[in-house]
Amino acid sequence: MTPQPPVNPDNSDKEPGGRWTDLDRPPLNATALRKALVRPGSLWTSLDVVQATGSTNTDLAARAAKGEAAAGSVLVAEEQSAARGRLDRTWSAPPRSGLFFSVYLEPDVPSARWGWLPLLAGVATATALARAAGVDTALKWPNDLLITVDGEERKTGGILAEAAGSGVVLGIGLNVSLRADELPVPTAGSLALAGAQGTDRDPLLRAVLRSLEQWYGDWRAAGGDPAAAGLQEAYAAGCATLGRTVRALLPGDQEIRGEAVAVDGDGRLVLATGDGVQRPVSAGDIVHLRPAG
Repeated sequence: MTPQPPVNPDNSDKEPGGRWTDLDRPPLNATALRKALVRPGSLWTSLDVVQATGSTNTDLAARAAKGEAAAGSVLVAEEQSAARGRLDRTWSAPPRSGLFFSVYLEPDVPSARWGWLPLLAGVATATALARAAGVDTALKWPNDLLITVDGEERKTGGILAEAAGSGVVLGIGLNVSLRADELPVPTAGSLALAGAQGTDRDPLLRAVLRSLEQWYGDWRAAGGDPAAAGLQEAYAAGCATLGRTVRALLPGDQEIRGEAVAVDGDGRLVLATGDGVQRPVSAGDIVHLRPAG
């Protein structure tokens, strides 16, 4: 078994010469975050910050499977060594350069509507970043967060939802302070490169979790109905995929090309193909072939 790094719940290890002494990237203040977010009546029931782990989604899902995670649990890592995106893609970033966290939710709505959770997380995150960082964030169906850097569309974050225990673990990864020479791929970006008003991760994390709590509460109050909750309309308004010609790479090595014309009530992307047929896509990898409009 590979030894795990010691857990420091408050991330206060500032030993001179240590790896946690980058003054441009201060550690998260777990105590202050808990005080602000974990309170009576809040969705969030616990919040833990660890210095490093493989994947917050994997860790929180394991807790949920054992019945050790209450609904509303939040797990944040300063660094992830085995973070995963959709289709088991890896996600890497320098320590404390972004927000890497997962939440555990047990939605009391029909399970057929749980597929809206990653879309809901995208809307909540984009809403929070507009308010807290002054950065316009677009949504690429189904779970990417896009920003504009030097006139080019770049991916700055992603969302991964996984069934676990009696609910769902929702993971969000967001590049905050990465510099150009630190980007893992040329198509990546960060809030700093997009001209964010600030890159202090504490207020950014508070803003995202509060926005997620509000959207999740509205969605639950509407019985999971995305239209009644205003979620479907909000997602469509912020979705950069709609109006574009796209290529959908589907399971089983199938491919569909067409114009993305809608996101339906089940959260599926609807493509208008060249033969005049509208095809809903529930899962797949979407490639933008031309700009919207």
